Amino acid sequence: MTQPSQTSDVEEMIQVEGLSKGFTLHNQGGIRIPVLENVSFTVKRGECVVLAGASGSGKSTLLRSIHANYLAEAGSILVRHDETWVDLVGAPPHLVLDIRERTLGHVSQFLRVIPRIGALDLVAQPLLTRGFDETAAQRRAEEMLERLAIPRALWALPPATFSGGEQQRVNIAMTFARDYPILLLDEPTASLDAGNRQAVIDLIVEARDRGVAIVGIFHDAFVRDAVGTRTYTVDSARKAA
Repeated sequence: MTQPSQTSDVEEMIQVEGLSKGFTLHNQGGIRIPVLENVSFTVKRGECVVLAGASGSGKSTLLRSIHANYLAEAGSILVRHDETWVDLVGAPPHLVLDIRERTLGHVSQFLRVIPRIGALDLVAQPLLTRGFDETAAQRRAEEMLERLAIPRALWALPPATFSGGEQQRVNIAMTFARDYPILLLDEPTASLDAGNRQAVIDLIVEARDRGVAIVGIFHDAFVRDAVGTRTYTVDSARKAA
């Protein structure tokens, strides 16, 4: 694991405390499957915390809980939003959406897009909603697509027509084009070759070194070693069930 930048601010950006989450199978007589139990950790500016653990231990569930895709059953998930702590567990929907828009960037393993929107417009549109003028937004979108080796011939085409690796790079461009103070990364390099993997590593390291707080799942040991500053191991609650 690499070390955090010496110049980064050590201010905490995420505080997870006593988090528990399980799933109830209503079509199986209401059986509850525990996944996370009493999870607690913090993430500071300039850190990249790698979530480790066996398959099925709850790494993705934890990441999705921090993104408020899943509602925790107990505990708190505090994120620093506009210099104020907000507990995502129980936060009103409009506030969760605002946090996702301006504070909490997320790269998933899947690209969800509007079918007829071209890649360049897809990356630029969120910047326009953040107040960028059209020229600046397009320039930033072009820069990201170039860095991630999306051929110019594809920029006007809907990403639904792209290969899996190209779709994932557009997915990454959409998030990294914006300067989020917190990033959640779920296997961002899973479908990429070595050259494109390195381009994503460079983006992650640059974000980390300018003080972004990052939590990620990286099954590739090379990527983990290149971007991670420390590891948090997720132990499945099923062991104790």
